[in-house]
Amino acid sequence: MDGSAREIGARERTWHASPAYRAYVLALLVAVGIVAWVDRNLFAVLLPSIKVEFALSDTTLGLLGGVAFGVFYATLGLPVAWLADRYERRTLLAGALALWSAFTAASSLATGALSLFVTRVAVGIGEAGGSPPSVSLVADYFPRERRAFALGMLYLYIPCGFVVGYLAGGWLAEHVGWRAACVVLGLPGVALAVAVRLTLREPPRENADGRLGAAAPALLDTLRFFLSRPALRHIPLGGAAHGAGAFAAAIWLPAYFMRTFEMSSSTAGAWLAVAYGLGGGLGVFSGGWLADRIVRRFGDERWYALWPSALLVASVPATLALFLAASSGLAVAALLAWAFLGHAFLGPVAALLQNLAGPTRRAVAAAFYLFLVNLVSMGLGPLAVGFLSDTFAAQLGADALRYALLAIVTATTLLAAFHFLLAARALPGERPVD
Repeated sequence: MDGSAREIGARERTWHASPAYRAYVLALLVAVGIVAWVDRNLFAVLLPSIKVEFALSDTTLGLLGGVAFGVFYATLGLPVAWLADRYERRTLLAGALALWSAFTAASSLATGALSLFVTRVAVGIGEAGGSPPSVSLVADYFPRERRAFALGMLYLYIPCGFVVGYLAGGWLAEHVGWRAACVVLGLPGVALAVAVRLTLREPPRENADGRLGAAAPALLDTLRFFLSRPALRHIPLGGAAHGAGAFAAAIWLPAYFMRTFEMSSSTAGAWLAVAYGLGGGLGVFSGGWLADRIVRRFGDERWYALWPSALLVASVPATLALFLAASSGLAVAALLAWAFLGHAFLGPVAALLQNLAGPTRRAVAAAFYLFLVNLVSMGLGPLAVGFLSDTFAAQLGADALRYALLAIVTATTLLAAFHFLLAARALPGERPVD
């Protein structure tokens, strides 16, 4: 690594990135995110095949899909982000990408639930080093007034990752098996890691805002800073609540469509790819753009929290339609609307968090947010749905999964909207520090 954040900033006072290179960096980081979400969500499409081969319960599948990955992904994000606020982010990102991609491919060697659990843990450890450096890099490449749009564009990796993971994963699982799917979709990330390390330039921490930053504060000082500010508490709590339902849906929707509407894995993957890709992509693209325009129009950064709250409340009818649909066509149409509204809030929330954290706390801010979000969403979301599905299977049969998803997703969405509203109320007394 090349030294501390202070040393990097002092050495690169004349650093400049052209608009074309900034666009390249953003595209490269989107590609990294796509690989992460493919490797993360591929497991959802493979669940039915894995369940049959290893004779696993829904609760066990929930542990493999959520806890195995999510606990380590969440807890290691903070120390990795602390390193990213001090040392070269491109090196951390490239190493993490190579690690999680290699272990995604290694999942093909699993002989049972335990070995599969170990590989999922390793994927989670690797992906802990993905998002915090990426978010921090984007925040330093783009100025404050364009940050919500740029971060919204970065989060295009989520719907794009769903498209590739669901579409390719579903087809591969049906035609060549789940083990081959892990290899085919895991190994390309290793090659991408080389491109990240060789072509991504490390920017000064403050470049987009025009000032050189101070050295990053100690990790505990940064955490005390977050905990002392109400808005910085409610933002991750809102993200955690929403994530519990959203990640549970991402893991269980393929099984829901297969069980409820008797789809094959390739058909379910194709429809989910269309819904997440089109709805989620439009949501991510428009959500950040509209938030920036609303904030400029009213001169009030509270809209970075109010806008997400409104979007999530508006998504509740789509949630009800998705899980109460009588036909697959109605369910897919509702999923389009749900994915649009559920992705449109990502850019505004990320921008607000980065604005409030300041240039020397950006990676840790992203990791602190992801720590709470992922610990709750990945650790509890899929497991809660699997447990409810097993609990009510005797009474409801195949519909047990439908009502488990309905209950979890609706409740967590409304709780998230409430926390973002509280964050907006706290903002008048909190001014951004960068």
